Amino acid sequence: MTMEEGFMGRGLLSLVLTAVTGAALLAAPAAAAPAPPVGAAAPPGPSDVYRPVRGPAAPAEYRYLQKTLPGESLPRHAHDLAAAQARELPTVGGRWNAVGPTNIGGRIVSLALDPKRADTLYAAAASGGLWRSTDAGATFHSVWPGSWTQAMGAVATAPDGTLYVGTGEPNPGGGSITYEGTGLYRSRDGGRTWKPIGLRDSGAISAITVDPADPRRIYVAAAGSLYNGGGDRGVYRSEDGGATWERILAGANEFTGATEIVVDGDRLYAVLWDHRRTPELRTYGGVGSGVFRSTDDGATWQRLGGGLPPAGPDVGRIGLAVAGEKLYAIVNKASGPFEGFYASADGGGTWSRTPADDTLTNSQSSFGWWFGKVWIDPRDSEHVHVAGVPLMTTKDGGGTWTADDTSMHVDQHAMVWDPRRPGRVYLGNDGGVYRSDANGDGGWVKSRHQPYTQLYSAAISPQDVTRISGGAQDNGSLRSWGGERFNEYLGGDGEENLINPADVNNVFACYQYGNCFSSTDGGDTLTYFADRTTYQRRNWFTPVVFDPRDPKVLYYGAEVLNRSTDGGATWQPISPDLSGGPGPDPIYTNYGTITSIAPAGDGRTVYVGTDDGRVWVTRDLGATWTKLADGLPWVTRVVVDPKDPQRVWTTHSGYRSGSALPHVYGSTDGGRHWRNLSGNLPAAPVNDLVVARGGILYIGTDQGVFTSVTGGGHWLRLGRGMPQVPVDDIEYDAGHHRLVAATFGRGFYELTTY
Repeated sequence: MTMEEGFMGRGLLSLVLTAVTGAALLAAPAAAAPAPPVGAAAPPGPSDVYRPVRGPAAPAEYRYLQKTLPGESLPRHAHDLAAAQARELPTVGGRWNAVGPTNIGGRIVSLALDPKRADTLYAAAASGGLWRSTDAGATFHSVWPGSWTQAMGAVATAPDGTLYVGTGEPNPGGGSITYEGTGLYRSRDGGRTWKPIGLRDSGAISAITVDPADPRRIYVAAAGSLYNGGGDRGVYRSEDGGATWERILAGANEFTGATEIVVDGDRLYAVLWDHRRTPELRTYGGVGSGVFRSTDDGATWQRLGGGLPPAGPDVGRIGLAVAGEKLYAIVNKASGPFEGFYASADGGGTWSRTPADDTLTNSQSSFGWWFGKVWIDPRDSEHVHVAGVPLMTTKDGGGTWTADDTSMHVDQHAMVWDPRRPGRVYLGNDGGVYRSDANGDGGWVKSRHQPYTQLYSAAISPQDVTRISGGAQDNGSLRSWGGERFNEYLGGDGEENLINPADVNNVFACYQYGNCFSSTDGGDTLTYFADRTTYQRRNWFTPVVFDPRDPKVLYYGAEVLNRSTDGGATWQPISPDLSGGPGPDPIYTNYGTITSIAPAGDGRTVYVGTDDGRVWVTRDLGATWTKLADGLPWVTRVVVDPKDPQRVWTTHSGYRSGSALPHVYGSTDGGRHWRNLSGNLPAAPVNDLVVARGGILYIGTDQGVFTSVTGGGHWLRLGRGMPQVPVDDIEYDAGHHRLVAATFGRGFYELTTY
């Protein structure tokens, strides 16, 4: 490190935001406030809502840039290799206890029914593992090893009841795509025990199909790594239950993967998709994208034309469904928007584009690659559902469409019909699992127990240990009070949450890009204040913190630091631009920002870190600033000892491609000199650090929570019982000896400390 000298009410919010979570909120026109729920008379939202990029690409971009070094891609198997390092460390402490939420849910990417057990359903959560319900989707419990990757892509069952899971989420958005999978797994006992069966280098697995006539014949659509070419990608077949594999369809280039594989009698259908993320560019389409058919069990393949878009650089993700001679395909452009919906009545030989329909077009917003799914009613081939922000339905083979985004959460990803229960359909989306007994035409009922929420943040209170809040991916800001269970009190993608340590009813919550609100009644009514801050750029996760001496004093980080002395009512900038300026990306203009703020206990000293690796300090409340570091990886946290303004730590993100760059630094002289405290930590991002009694350090990482009783350098795994899931935030309550962790895929966990 180098040194350098330098210088509104709950009613309003429920109307404006709460029902408009995730992509529905993001898909609104740039100048418009989030849309109100159907039937609500909503006043306009804040006039200056700052959301420069909309849709699931935004959190994916945030997480990708945070988890990589500038100019470098994500190394192959980075998460899994670091997890193996973590498992080698001794474990100390007690047991982590899951504390919810269980009623909110999270993104479900695949569903499968058990052919041997009625009302038994398997659900694959994007970064939360595999779950089983034995009561028709009402409640779920985990059937996946906690010590393995929790990143899921597909689940399928064979006619004999054998269960298959493909790891790694194939949808390149929402954040969890950062955590690639480790191949394919098999269970012969309903998920009690598992065996890896290959395709370790598949990155992400999109679909698994078992031949209904032969349970040992398995077909897999491997999407491949989004970040690294080659590996196991394309369509694979096993004739021996997964003991050996043969690739039967390869793509046009090293970034062409498979997203669908359908077995229909003696014919096979597959969808291939070019998709790649480099340090500078996102390309979600290409000449390798298309629908393919084989009439000789995969020996030869034909790319289908006959009315489908010809091969070219603008062909994006395609969703396909097959019912005998009847086929449907939804095609999106490489840039994301809808291209067309096509139908074939002759097994894919010829295709016709169905009539233009604005509702269907708009359902894909600008990110059709987030969906790419079509489902045909097994009893009526004219009755079809299509994944979009809403659930799209046609009852006349694509002639006319209706949209449903009011009876379930937005962003649809998975659907399965129950052959035992006519009319019963299960749906998976960004809000979890739903069931309809009306053929999917309404009547959706949400699962009441599904503990796999992706959390960005946590907030706790020493005044009331029952109060926990936090920001959730596509599920808003959640609180444990104000109802019988966790409930959403601010919509969008939940980000920073705070609870005043001296007043539990004074809370703060934000949605993406620093759109933040304050409340004096526990979140029942909320007042927007981000329009009172000074900013040109705000990060996807904008930091807001209390001053440790006086919670009426708060700090808010844009590219400049803002300070409030009246509880967030008014704000003043107290710094120049502390970043290196906006990044080069013309689309993602929200970088070059403050990512962490650490006010000291003396009332004068404040440290900040930025997303471009700078660390600064002011010792006179902003009159002058000193740069303490530059050119480091993304600063995830700056922490100052509340009793000693000279004692400070910084933590950093980024998987290193062989680099020994530290993830944790410490200083005892106010940042003039720094010591590498990474020691024996896994080579993985460190997301948070807290200082406990006696100088004990706790850190939250992509591979769990670790502790050091020596002040860093030598680290131990902390606690048992938490799955291998990223921990984005940790909060410490010294008076009650507890630590609360916000995980990205399994909700909140709590541990008693000593």
